Amino acid sequence: MATRRLPVLFILITVSLDAMGIGLILPVMPDLIREVRGATLSDAALWGGILSAVYAVMQFGFSPTIGNLSDRFGRRPVLLVSMAVMAIDYVVMAVAGTIWLLLAGRVVAGIAAATHSTALAYMADITDRDRRAQNFGLISAGFGIGFILGPAIGGLLGGLDPRAPFVAAACLAAANFAFGWFVLPESLPAERRRAFDWRRANPAGALRQMGRLPGVKALLAVMLAYQIANFTYPAVWAYYTQGAFGWSAGTVGLSLAAYGVAMAVVQGGLIRAVLPRLGEHRAVLWGLVLNTVCLVLYGFANQGWMIWVLIPVSAVGAIVAPAMQGVMSRAAGEDAQGELQGVLSSISALSMILSPLMMTQAFFWFTREGGAVWLPGAPFLLGAVLMGGALAIYAGTRGRPAPAPVPAAE
Repeated sequence: MATRRLPVLFILITVSLDAMGIGLILPVMPDLIREVRGATLSDAALWGGILSAVYAVMQFGFSPTIGNLSDRFGRRPVLLVSMAVMAIDYVVMAVAGTIWLLLAGRVVAGIAAATHSTALAYMADITDRDRRAQNFGLISAGFGIGFILGPAIGGLLGGLDPRAPFVAAACLAAANFAFGWFVLPESLPAERRRAFDWRRANPAGALRQMGRLPGVKALLAVMLAYQIANFTYPAVWAYYTQGAFGWSAGTVGLSLAAYGVAMAVVQGGLIRAVLPRLGEHRAVLWGLVLNTVCLVLYGFANQGWMIWVLIPVSAVGAIVAPAMQGVMSRAAGEDAQGELQGVLSSISALSMILSPLMMTQAFFWFTREGGAVWLPGAPFLLGAVLMGGALAIYAGTRGRPAPAPVPAAE
């Protein structure tokens, strides 16, 4: 039992560090960009959207490639190399003094974080089909833990120096690499590996391949709309709370950490209790309803205490992602779990490209000097429209037969 627990612990730490790469910079990003660019808050939001989009472009482009590499060469080498690269990248971010070096750091970080799909595939390798959705919830909980630690470290150490949080993260990534080197066995047997195919190792090819599975196209559309709407939170949170309520970097970090705690409770505990009772399909449906309502409430919130009330409620909506992953995992062959998770990571990354650009633009136009309407919550209202679209698409799939597993390739 302990033999399996240590590798799972490494996987959870890995996805936590992936999340930390996003959450770490959120509390300090407005101040850091204004320091290196001399920009206003509205202008800093635009640059923040660009940095987030660059990170996501790399993750989008490389997730299927790395997922396919893990299907060919195994999960262990891919995960360990990513940790080493991540540690080096954080060092670069720590010394970055220009916006261009920050951009370069985001490029490398996006590639390294593309191994989130491999972490999910590793969990699929060691888990029975019927328990995958619950264990994917553990992965999401690890992501939530990273989202707690990232903003907490960013908010606390950022008060000393905007670059200090990256030094701490570099040390954590290096320590996890050493840990994984000793405890992580290979989870993919040689007989279940398949040849690497460039036609499937890119976002377009991988999406086409997954689109052949019965009922999956509509689910992919649901995931895309859901993720774009859900990424409203990290895309504009620091700018929104500063602009609407005058929060400091420390308060922003504390609020993000509180959201991460709530998500970890939901994804690490509540999901495992609720999913077997609700079932994956109903969990997706009601999760989308709750998310839509919460986004509307964030959009019209006009006092800071409302945000603290909404945080634990909106975190419950995180049940959607692992439930959707469980549904689609059933449709993929055992030799294509890495590819499937690569596609899902690409959708997530595509959302991280589109959402920051869309939401920071919405924030800019509704908070700029001389604007017709002052509405810092406008990005959340836009997110509510997209979440409602995801709900409509998913409701249209109700009653269809569940996708049948595709036999493993010869």
